[in-house]
Amino acid sequence: MRAFEDKDFMTAALIGLLGNAYLWVKAGHIIFVIFWMAGLFMMPRFFVYHQESTPGSAEDRLWVEREARLLRIILKPSLIVVWVFGLALALDTGAFVQGWFHLKFLVVLGLSGYHGWMVGYARRLAAGDRRLSGKTLRILNEVPGIAAVLIVVLAIVKPF
Repeated sequence: MRAFEDKDFMTAALIGLLGNAYLWVKAGHIIFVIFWMAGLFMMPRFFVYHQESTPGSAEDRLWVEREARLLRIILKPSLIVVWVFGLALALDTGAFVQGWFHLKFLVVLGLSGYHGWMVGYARRLAAGDRRLSGKTLRILNEVPGIAAVLIVVLAIVKPF
């Protein structure tokens, strides 16, 4: 009975596998979600401006370089850290058995697919293939915002 009254024992029992690192991992996850979302909002705007440039021009080459840097420096590393820390947190808290998490996970998978689509579209633009209109790209720019609303509500409110 003494063990259950011991504050350190109770703390250890409540903290999962991450132990004292839990809050650091959670903070890192949130920080890199912010970086990832910033990149996801920026890239479609880059695409709009890129498409307005003359193919093969100096401006066109600058947009190709900017898009590549955004992907390499912000988007790709952020995506990796978000997934690694997010999975660690989910395992640590037992989230995989909670209903709200299933939908959140699905939305994050969709957002990751959107990220992949942007990588592919950046390659198309670099090759001179401009399939989408500026209006379509502006509409696609709303995808991360809608996903963010769903993810935050699911993670904070846990409606089911």
